Amino acid sequence: MKHREVKNQLFSLWAEAGKALSSPKRLELLDLIAQGERTVEELAHESGLTINNTSSHLSVLKRAHLIERRKEGQSVYHRLATTEVVTLLRSLQAVSRKGFHEIEHLTQTYLDGRDELEPLTASELRDRLRKREVTLIDVRPEVEYRAGHIEGAISVPVEKLKARFSEFPRSKPVIAYCRGPYCVFAVDAVEQLRKRGFKSFRLAVGYPDWAAAGLPVEQKEVATVRKAKSVRGALSKKRRSVA
Repeated sequence: MKHREVKNQLFSLWAEAGKALSSPKRLELLDLIAQGERTVEELAHESGLTINNTSSHLSVLKRAHLIERRKEGQSVYHRLATTEVVTLLRSLQAVSRKGFHEIEHLTQTYLDGRDELEPLTASELRDRLRKREVTLIDVRPEVEYRAGHIEGAISVPVEKLKARFSEFPRSKPVIAYCRGPYCVFAVDAVEQLRKRGFKSFRLAVGYPDWAAAGLPVEQKEVATVRKAKSVRGALSKKRRSVA
């Protein structure tokens, strides 16, 4: 194969991935899938699409090798093909923010402008978690927390936060995180906590970024494996006792 033919083929394949990202709804679906494995029904409900439209968008993402599928019983789960997809999404967001004044305006109005304090970096949070200096809350929907979350975090969906204030010790800062740097859930949570007198900060990144960086997480698959090992261990003990 000649040099020009190789070059043409490479750029053609890269363009396929680019075309897959050209839909606002497909970008939203990728953002949702980055939180953990999801079914078509769950994604349709969260994105406001019909199941048929969601399936069509997912097929495009799969053809571009941005997501993968796996079947479990009657359900089909969708997940990112690689953690580099998170990097791709964040790069797209960063480049767009520099190019579009509208993005900077919206970010300042609904995110950064509502929080006068600098958010916590991933390395700062990891250090504080090791020292047990903070209470970490995951303010995403419970289904996303169950699929995967930062190790040590407790699930407190933002809409249920007010009913959970009494659970947080006031001796420690409360750190809130959500889907990513443009997710408003954590900003809402921090505002509520500060109004109640808590020292609170948001995490600068979301769960997908933390997981993609190889930082400690707890995932559904890991929990399933542990449960299976526990069951096998119990059965083994039972056999020994019978013997």
